Amino acid sequence: MNLLDRFINIPENATYDQMKDYRVTVPDNFNFAYNVVDVYARECPDKKALVWCDDNDGDETFTFREISQWSKRAANFFVSKGIKKGDRVMLFLRRRYEFWWIILALHRIGAIAIPATTQLLSEDIVYRNNSADIKMIVSVDDGMIQQNIEEAMIKSPSVEYLVSVQGARNGWIDFHKELESCSTEFERPIGEKATHNDDTMLLYFTSGTSGYPKMVMHNFTYPLGHIVTAKFWQHVQDDGLHLSVAETGWGKAVWGKIYGQWIAGSAVFVYDMRAFTPDLFFKKISTYRVTTFCAPPTVYRFLIRQDLTKYDISYLKYCVTAGEALNAEVYNKFYEKTGIKMFEGYGQTETTIIAGNFPGMEPKPGSMGKPAPGYDVEIVDELGKRCPPMQTGRIVIHLERGKPLGLFCGYYRNEDQTVAALSGPVYDTGDTAYYDEDGYIWFVGRSDDIIKSSGFRISPFEVESVLQQHPSVLECAVTGVFDASRGQLVKATIVLNKGYTPGKELEIEIKTFVKEHLAVYKIPRMVEFVDELPKTISGKIRRVEIRQKDAQSTSEA
Repeated sequence: MNLLDRFINIPENATYDQMKDYRVTVPDNFNFAYNVVDVYARECPDKKALVWCDDNDGDETFTFREISQWSKRAANFFVSKGIKKGDRVMLFLRRRYEFWWIILALHRIGAIAIPATTQLLSEDIVYRNNSADIKMIVSVDDGMIQQNIEEAMIKSPSVEYLVSVQGARNGWIDFHKELESCSTEFERPIGEKATHNDDTMLLYFTSGTSGYPKMVMHNFTYPLGHIVTAKFWQHVQDDGLHLSVAETGWGKAVWGKIYGQWIAGSAVFVYDMRAFTPDLFFKKISTYRVTTFCAPPTVYRFLIRQDLTKYDISYLKYCVTAGEALNAEVYNKFYEKTGIKMFEGYGQTETTIIAGNFPGMEPKPGSMGKPAPGYDVEIVDELGKRCPPMQTGRIVIHLERGKPLGLFCGYYRNEDQTVAALSGPVYDTGDTAYYDEDGYIWFVGRSDDIIKSSGFRISPFEVESVLQQHPSVLECAVTGVFDASRGQLVKATIVLNKGYTPGKELEIEIKTFVKEHLAVYKIPRMVEFVDELPKTISGKIRRVEIRQKDAQSTSEA
């Protein structure tokens, strides 16, 4: 049993060509916790919702009845601490199963959930706390991230509570201990406390190139936008088991670990791994009989190097990928070893899936496919005209007939950015691509300098801001350099102040300095010292020229 036919107007086995008139019925005051989770809990309480394991022999399976009850307990806990509709709660929960209880509890209350990665340092946390006026932080029992959170508290006046989900820690509330006394009954709020479709439900900090991370808002209808993501791209199965490789702190988690999957009736598999080990990863897929799978190409590159005959992956039926362009060699090797074709897709933190290879389409390795049902997507030139085949242009989403379901509702506390992004006839994704002769879309690059390394989106501005604090750095530019395993490496091109001599010793010193201020994935892997940076007449640094030079050097190597 699944809930698809209560929301969409086409059969769940529809092919892409049959989705032309795809529509979603959006209930008044839709709330995923009440309208999906609690419906399953009433109508098929023993239906499997979540299967969880870790590297320490931890193993838990939760039905929808249990998920509903635990999330209600959690909602009562939050209310007892004064959390109310509109309050911001930041979650550092890695892949712990408590994440599902907690995010649903916040949905029940109408509080705003802000998932965050445990790789953030204290300065990252201070910025987020103050930008969003965070009221509570909930974290896994991890000494490093909890220490960073504690250090951030000195400069974070809005934070009232720190909550640990796995045990006691001085100055922290013990989540599980508190939950023992919380009721499994929680009435849906009414009146002023009730949630509405336009209320903010979820907030993500996402990197940009012109400033610090922006705060992307999604409202309570956002989960319905992920029906296409889960059912028609990931092809999840009713009573199947879906695995998306993502930590809960990243936007990809809600693409593949909760909303669309549960609406479509699939359970979610969560492997709370400390580090990615291909052999152990495939053993988990085999042991737990995962049926559908989503991962960035980087993960597939590791997996195809394994002897797949050692594992029983006969239950695995459908695989998708996103995050960077898929190399044909990886596609072909995986197909050769498994008999499974990979279906690429494309989207952003601000959206659900924008384009993809959907059922009934023959995937082309490296192509993001065609526009997703529900999105009016087009590639346009500088005049806003549709590009002919093979001409590169900007990927835009038309808004003339209204905002597509799943598109973000604005940038939190930044009306100017929101108006610039959403008040015109189109939303400009900031990415460039081209059509081929069959109408498939091929990604070319970002028009805004964002670096993508191993699935992480990195803002050059953030890295440059830290580099500029080192006494040796006069000017710098941060760019991405092609790397076969990570997609891109972070590179820093630096002009030194007088009195400093370029060399390996200084390079190590600068990298160590950055490591003390930024998350590990943002640290420059390459450093080049130069006499001057390429600039425009107006004095702006031309990162594109640096990238072109590096690309040429790579091709000539």
